[in-house]
Amino acid sequence: MLNKIIKRGHRKVPKSNGGEFGYGPQGTGSVSTSNVVVNHASRGSLPPDSTQSHLPTAAAAALFSAAVPAPGTIENLPMFRDVPVSERQNLFLRKLQICCFQFDFTDTMKLAREKEIKRQSLVELVDFIQSGSGKITESNQEEMIKMISINIFRCLPPNSHENTGSENADPEEEEPFLEPSWPHLQLVYELLLRYIVSSDTDTKVAKRFIDHSFVLKLLDLFDSEDPREREYLKTILHRIYGKFMVHRPFVRKAINNVFYGFIYETERHSGIGELLEILGSIINGFALPMKEEHKLFLARALIPLHKPKTIAMYHQQLSYCIVQFVEKDYKLADVVIRGLLKYWPVTNCQKEVLFLGELEEVLEATQASEFQRCMVPLYRQIARCLNSPHFQVAERALFLWNNEHIVSLIAQNRNAILPIIFEALEKNIQFHWNQAVHGLTVNVRKMFLEMDANLFEECQRQYAEKMARATEVEKQRELRWQRLAAAAGEGS
Repeated sequence: MLNKIIKRGHRKVPKSNGGEFGYGPQGTGSVSTSNVVVNHASRGSLPPDSTQSHLPTAAAAALFSAAVPAPGTIENLPMFRDVPVSERQNLFLRKLQICCFQFDFTDTMKLAREKEIKRQSLVELVDFIQSGSGKITESNQEEMIKMISINIFRCLPPNSHENTGSENADPEEEEPFLEPSWPHLQLVYELLLRYIVSSDTDTKVAKRFIDHSFVLKLLDLFDSEDPREREYLKTILHRIYGKFMVHRPFVRKAINNVFYGFIYETERHSGIGELLEILGSIINGFALPMKEEHKLFLARALIPLHKPKTIAMYHQQLSYCIVQFVEKDYKLADVVIRGLLKYWPVTNCQKEVLFLGELEEVLEATQASEFQRCMVPLYRQIARCLNSPHFQVAERALFLWNNEHIVSLIAQNRNAILPIIFEALEKNIQFHWNQAVHGLTVNVRKMFLEMDANLFEECQRQYAEKMARATEVEKQRELRWQRLAAAAGEGS
């Protein structure tokens, strides 16, 4: 509760908003919507004082010069079905004007009538778009996107660690901040979604309003702590990617940049999982042969996403994207496996369990030729996992032998793999404290014995010789210490 109170007193500005949106001072009941500029692809950037000059009509100009409404001054407009068809476009614009006002939701009773009028206006706008009862004029489409921009592009509250100064707080344990204006915000997002998916929306017209600047600001909002908002953003951005083909390369690059900032700068972002969900669908549609751009994205963005310590927040979506790449192009298996080994955790056991689970999924899609290229460093790491004192890590590594495809890969390359892991298996049987790990190790050892008895006996002989040499070295060391101790006693 304390975090929520603190957050309401501080706001953070999205990175890409610099100079493009100027918010008026907040009044006691609402926020002024004057001086808000949305930069569209259909025209160049405008100076701050030219906000009104490019609006198509005087009525539309009023949209962005609305004063803070006094109680009782907002008019309750008729419903669309109650006016003639010829007047509906004008009514649509008037409802947009009402929806440009923003209200203070920290006090639910303040301007309650005006809030309800705006909510009802938004509901009617959504129904109007969804029903397809009338095609919206281009000027009204532009004003609608401006109204949506005024409502959704805003300062986000700071994360909990920014208020408390605790950088080591676990994001999974932090209570998310729920946007108090969600009753209005949800309807604005629903209006945008219905506009994008509508069959009446002409992409040639809409791309003038839903441009690169708009997409960047949407991406900034993915850092919202409110999961309801991120879910809407995920759906909307995915629909934009699907409908506006001209924006596809830009969207991929912009998501890439979000990942770079997360990996190499902040290691904190609320929407990585949602962005990866979008990418999972995008990767699934990649044509073959795969472009070099996509392979670079895998190597430079997706694989390094294994580095942050908060990977548990988005690992399921990341693993899905990684496996999609390997299934699309089997030659990428070596790149992926070596990438996992590069970022393999050293002290974080829970993260290690996640890596082993992902590794199994990747190996399932790996062909023998690619497996042979990386099997030596891979099974050196698996051998270390087998001897992990954390029983979940050792157990998860042993579960790899339950996968038939992986066992077949091991069987084909047993001459290289068994000598690497034989010592780890023997140490587990002799020394591991956990009975479940001990039992699984016995099963794996038996599997190798049945697979190739001669190879198993050779590895056993080499292991016995190594242990004998180690014992002899230890004896020699003890003798040296004894001689040194005796010499020191005589000298004294």
